[in-house]
Amino acid sequence: MNLKHVLAGFIASAFISLPVLAADVTTLRAATWLPPGNPQNTTVWPTWAKWVEEATEGRVKVVIEDYTGHPKTLFSAVEDGILDVASTVNTYLPGRFKLPSVAEIPGEISSAEGGSVALWRTYQEYFVEADEYDGLKVLSMFVHGPGQMHTKFPVNTLADMKGKKMRIGGGLVNELAARLEVTPVNAPATKSYEMLQQGVVDGTFLPAQEQKALRLTEVTTDLTLFPKALYTTAFTIFMNPDFFDGLSKEDQEAILSVSGEKLARMAGAAWGGADAEGIAAAKAAGINVVELAEDDPRVLEMQKLTEGIDQFWIDDVADRKVDAAAALAAFRKHVAEEEAKK
Repeated sequence: MNLKHVLAGFIASAFISLPVLAADVTTLRAATWLPPGNPQNTTVWPTWAKWVEEATEGRVKVVIEDYTGHPKTLFSAVEDGILDVASTVNTYLPGRFKLPSVAEIPGEISSAEGGSVALWRTYQEYFVEADEYDGLKVLSMFVHGPGQMHTKFPVNTLADMKGKKMRIGGGLVNELAARLEVTPVNAPATKSYEMLQQGVVDGTFLPAQEQKALRLTEVTTDLTLFPKALYTTAFTIFMNPDFFDGLSKEDQEAILSVSGEKLARMAGAAWGGADAEGIAAAKAAGINVVELAEDDPRVLEMQKLTEGIDQFWIDDVADRKVDAAAALAAFRKHVAEEEAKK
């Protein structure tokens, strides 16, 4: 064997032993701003990451990174390519994303899973063309479980809320707060523990799961549960469009196949399922947990108090090129379809 053949064999064997797969893997950086015990981190991101890696046959790997900035800045961080994917609350950026607030109207949902699927379908049918998400690639939407009252005082009647300082996250819960005559304090959900501990607020509107996830058992005394949502919060999961466009057509289709309604259903189920854990944690900690029946005077009073908030939403989105009344009817139809499956 001459030197030429020896070198050729050496080079061939060297290439065979190289980790060629490493060069073919695209890393997708997903940002999370929520605490470790939140279902977004225990279930949603890990499950979606697994789905993405399986759907792309390992060509795209999802890395989940902690984000310490204000959650509203995630929109610009992804838009500017600092991060590839994120999820956050639409109303943390007031005025830009108004249409998904259809899911935040009081009394519309009792299930986060059903509400999430209904929101995604309504977005696809009515909201896409309004282009509220210009500069972002929308992957999915979801809502958390029914918003409830976490307080440092008992809520024997709705009059007990008058004048109390309540942390709110924005959106249609602002209108609810005004009708309850509470003093609203706008802040992200993650600030609730600190604000309650320091006496900045007397309570917070959040889903029941936060008794456990945000450790509200340590800083509240009462959890008042309404049978249907006082409100809920709409989240969007979005990607940098340049990152998406840089993927192969095959991988684009693979990621979309595990996003959309599939991701909305999974995220809603995860967030809604965590409510039972929150209620259990509250009871174990000695919190006064009051589960209101449909005919409870507080429920009937709340129904009367929130009348017309659906029209408030329709009027608020009048500057968007959508048939808001038809979109609301479609959302309600999809909610009813999902709840009929239960």
